[in-house]
Amino acid sequence: MKTLYDYVLKLEAILAGLFLMLMVGLLLLGGVARMMQHPLNWTIDLATCFFAWAVFLCADIAWRKDMLMSLDLVTAKLSERYQRTLLFVNYAAIALFLCYAVYGGTLLAWTSRSRTFNGIPGVSYIPGSPPASPSGRP
Repeated sequence: MKTLYDYVLKLEAILAGLFLMLMVGLLLLGGVARMMQHPLNWTIDLATCFFAWAVFLCADIAWRKDMLMSLDLVTAKLSERYQRTLLFVNYAAIALFLCYAVYGGTLLAWTSRSRTFNGIPGVSYIPGSPPASPSGRP
């Protein structure tokens, strides 16, 4: 099981690096194409998607390696018991925020289910949702 976990960590790091390189390449391609009077507007959207995935993957890698930025100036001086209590309070706050994000995300997904992606008819923001009518109304 340990080797599978190590394999997943390496794959995650490779994907994060690949996404960052693809983002830079797409931005460069879009800029060059624009200079040649043939703009490729889709490169910005795809580069943004790659950037978002790279950020989340890199944050996960940093979290797994316990290398996230932290300020322990005050907490390092507390007793072990208070440090654990503070850690529990932090985890509770994170859990509450994540529950709220799931609720808000579900609500947002439901209200925007008939919106089209970049004005392309039949391509919704939400996979599997019915395509919008030509008038733009559900």
